[in-house]
Amino acid sequence: MTWRLRLPAKSTTTLHTALSVPGPGRSVTAPTCVYGSDGTRPIDCATATWVGAATAPAAQVTAAPAWRRPPVLLGAFTALLVVTAGVVWWAVWRRRRRTAAGSASTPTGTPGGGAVHTGVPEGGVPGAGMPRGAGHGQGGPGHGIPGRSGPVERGTVYPRTAVPSPASRRRRPPVWLVVGVAAAVLAGVVGVAAWSATQRVAAIDTAKQPTSGAWVGSSVTGALGQPLRETAFEFTVYRVSCGAAVLPPAPGGGRPCLATVGVRNLTNEDQTWHGQLQRAYLPSGNWVAADEDATRVANLGRDVFSQPVAAGRRVLLPLVFTMRGDEPPERLELRSGVFSAGVRVDVA
Repeated sequence: MTWRLRLPAKSTTTLHTALSVPGPGRSVTAPTCVYGSDGTRPIDCATATWVGAATAPAAQVTAAPAWRRPPVLLGAFTALLVVTAGVVWWAVWRRRRRTAAGSASTPTGTPGGGAVHTGVPEGGVPGAGMPRGAGHGQGGPGHGIPGRSGPVERGTVYPRTAVPSPASRRRRPPVWLVVGVAAAVLAGVVGVAAWSATQRVAAIDTAKQPTSGAWVGSSVTGALGQPLRETAFEFTVYRVSCGAAVLPPAPGGGRPCLATVGVRNLTNEDQTWHGQLQRAYLPSGNWVAADEDATRVANLGRDVFSQPVAAGRRVLLPLVFTMRGDEPPERLELRSGVFSAGVRVDVA
């Protein structure tokens, strides 16, 4: 319902209308907006909702499956890495233990790693290295060498520094094991990243619901005049009008549809939004993004997407969708960011 009236300065006018009840136990929402003389620039909007008995919540929130949320996936991947590292450590430990046991059971020579010097030079014969005058019948033990008061030893034991055996050295994991573990971890990281990116890209398909797991937050669905919240913005669609009476036809053809949308920034930071993320869906499932050029014209030359919405601020503006065909849009899909679940507004 549209009223065309002229209000003098500082005057008040009361308008009345009647709404039919759609059925018992259902709510009725009636948005009202005040526009300028051209009918495209909203000045202010408000919404009234009459709630019937035993009325179910109008906005339906569907949460993403818990096991497909990013924190759960990250925890599962971390647990997999911990288990893999434990298995590799156990295998290396078992290998070291078996090698050490095998080396300990093999004889390594005289106790202490020493060697016995027999008194015979290497490659020589007995007696070749003895001093002159020593020989058979002249020296040695039991031969009664004059001036000697005891037997002469045939050999002397010279202790040598023990050379560590290969088993006693600290063994390091084989190169192939280190390279294999590193390759497995790298492949796991790349696989998880590729799977996550594939899921997010696939979820953007129009045939999928925004709650397929790749979106941030929950998808909210409502009707005209209902404030619907997502991760950063609160969207309220007050009216959708199509035809040449609203805006002149687009230069490239098509029928313009003007949607009056209120946007409130719920965060403590400035938030930027993009026209290509705002969509109008036809009953056939086809959709078009917001016509940024036509939206700039409807906002008197101001590009509403070039500047962010200030923290805690609410803006009221028209969005223009250029539809191909005579069918009006059935649903609007609005979101603040690329991976935001956004809101869906039934406008049919």
